[in-house]
Amino acid sequence: MITTMQLTGKITRDTLMPLEAYAKWRKLHKPEVIAHRKLRTVHLGEHLTVQFESELSMRYQIQEMLRIEKIFEEEGIQDEIDAYAPLVPDGTNWKATLMIEYPDVHERRRELARLIGIEDRMFVEVEGHGRVYAIADEDLDRETPDKTSAVHFLRFEFSPAMRAAIKAGASVKLGCDHTNYPAHVTIPPETLASLAGDLRD
Repeated sequence: MITTMQLTGKITRDTLMPLEAYAKWRKLHKPEVIAHRKLRTVHLGEHLTVQFESELSMRYQIQEMLRIEKIFEEEGIQDEIDAYAPLVPDGTNWKATLMIEYPDVHERRRELARLIGIEDRMFVEVEGHGRVYAIADEDLDRETPDKTSAVHFLRFEFSPAMRAAIKAGASVKLGCDHTNYPAHVTIPPETLASLAGDLRD
């Protein structure tokens, strides 16, 4: 029986913990996972949060869903894997969850209407290279003609030269050039170090 969270490069049913084992592991390790997720979170202005995902964050998400929903049948477990495993970066990219956050419900409704298309205007800019725009919502379209969704899934795909530059310590910006939300920020060094670990040469 698997009693700890193993990073194997591929999430399968065989590499997940049974519910009982996960409950014990969670008590001990939840703070580490929260710290890992916080390290890989970048805020872009007041209202955009980008959570860069990893195998650890997605394993945790899957295990949490199985725990909360008390899923132990093979088909249900596979459904959760199919939902979340595609968000694990695979060596040439970063994958992220974009959250558009407005606490006031009326303001949120208004802004989601103004921000249609924002997911396609998210970019990463590696020092010395051109911008890489996000490939957004590959699983399903999250937009209607009236508004965008508050949550989007992004993939930033890098050339070999960009990956080498990131791993060599180049500065990297995360930004958005949507007309109604222009913003950019330099990714902090400690966050960038974690993200560089997602890339292979």
